[in-house]
Amino acid sequence: MNLPNKITVSRICLIPVFVLILSVPFPFGDITLANVTMPMTHFIGGLIFIVAAGTDWLDGYYARKYQLVTTFGKFLDPLADKLLVAASLIMLVQFDMAPAWAVIIIISREFAVTGLRLVASGEGIVLAASQMGKLKTATQLIAIALLLLHNFPLAFLSFPVDLWMLYIATFFTALSGVDYFMKNWHVMKGSM
Repeated sequence: MNLPNKITVSRICLIPVFVLILSVPFPFGDITLANVTMPMTHFIGGLIFIVAAGTDWLDGYYARKYQLVTTFGKFLDPLADKLLVAASLIMLVQFDMAPAWAVIIIISREFAVTGLRLVASGEGIVLAASQMGKLKTATQLIAIALLLLHNFPLAFLSFPVDLWMLYIATFFTALSGVDYFMKNWHVMKGSM
């Protein structure tokens, strides 16, 4: 297994640790940073999430730079991203920190696009990620990190940037899903 794939596997391995930190009632208490008080478990979970999200960039960088792109990596990398985002969003709903409707839109889009990719793969077609998809991912990751960290380090602003960022991520998620299906609907036409 090459380095980018090892990095991707490490991202997947961080997901249960992340969920465990947020789920188990550890007696860590609270932490206050720049007038933002949050449970220590949210802070630790936020840091784990940021590290895991950062590995997404890192594995892609190494795969492209050293020409280590593999079929296994093409499968595992988007799966790791979707698992990380879904686990994070579900935990945020559990804590009443994210509206369920937004999480349903985001997760539904991921299932739909993954389904389209599977159909395309069966036809021998590889569907590349679009710029809109990359924007979707970036806004999702920023929103989740801000929500987990209770809007730190943007607490000096007088409105909930974290929640608004989630709304923006939801918008780009839906828009990128529509864009993805419009550009790749030809894959489905032959199977109808």
